[in-house]
Amino acid sequence: MAALKYAGMDDTDSEDELPPGWEERSTKDGWVYYAYHEEMKTQWEHPKTGKKKRCAGALPYGWEQETDDKGQIFYIDHINKRTTYFDPRQAFTIEDMQVKPKRYDGNTTALEVLHDRDLSDKVVVITGANSGIGFETARSFALHGAHVILACRNQSRGIKAVSLITEEWRKARVEAMTLDLASLRSVREFAEIFKARKLPLHILVCNAAVCTQPWSLTEDGLESTFQICHLGHFYLVELLQDVLRHSAPARVVVVSSESHRFTDLVDSCGKVELSLLSPPQKEYWSMLAYNRAKLCNILFSNELHRRMSPHGVTCNALHPGNMMYTSIHRSWWLMTLLFTFARPFTKSMQLHSYHI
Repeated sequence: MAALKYAGMDDTDSEDELPPGWEERSTKDGWVYYAYHEEMKTQWEHPKTGKKKRCAGALPYGWEQETDDKGQIFYIDHINKRTTYFDPRQAFTIEDMQVKPKRYDGNTTALEVLHDRDLSDKVVVITGANSGIGFETARSFALHGAHVILACRNQSRGIKAVSLITEEWRKARVEAMTLDLASLRSVREFAEIFKARKLPLHILVCNAAVCTQPWSLTEDGLESTFQICHLGHFYLVELLQDVLRHSAPARVVVVSSESHRFTDLVDSCGKVELSLLSPPQKEYWSMLAYNRAKLCNILFSNELHRRMSPHGVTCNALHPGNMMYTSIHRSWWLMTLLFTFARPFTKSMQLHSYHI
């Protein structure tokens, strides 16, 4: 007790209350430390409890972290138009302990999945990012600090999507580049322009797709659903694989679909039938073409991971959810009607005004 009295620690009521001369501060990444002004020293442990703590969660809405000319961190409260050197998260610190991984469900948003992640050192390319799943993914990455490139067929829609994100956070590093997956020439031009910028590539999200659209051929002479949903992405990854390797650890994410289970690519003898991938008009069924393209996504993802993982590049394929309500069904009125009836029971990518 004599030692506590000498250090000024016997005159506080709460266990967590700091003794005179001590101040609680936090680092840029949210760890709490303690400064003792009389002896001009700092330490990680609380001077009374000996416990380590960290700030809980991200900054409150409307707050932003900055650094002054002396390298000290300060905080801006944009809502109340004020600044402070006190981290507002320090009101909600938690003891340093093993935190159980959060469980996610069908109501979880992309922002919640990325909560507390600092992606300021990452470069992300997302195809079809001006609407739906692609836009929500781009928005979430950008709001967590990543440099996000929206690879879109329609440049004006891409620019509009960029403006929506920057309106939400003026410092978001987000831009649009033209990429038309229905043109292998456009894919090649996109890759050449991207490489010329000497940027790394940490995350490539192959998201763009079409579904239930009428039969048509691309300028390359291939059935459009197959080329847009699969072959264009295959070619894009092929052209950018050296950048991905040099940026390792890196990741390729392929947005596939559960519908890949409802088809196959083999003939009656069990051999792969490549003619099924780009069928003539008389043998074309839009939903089956989509299913086959999504099966190609799965096969491609698995093989890409086998080849690239030794080089620090992982590849994952995902199913975004049953009856996910986006604009992908817009080419067929019957599917649009089905999605409309199902909408109250599905997760929507249009919770905000992000459909462009």
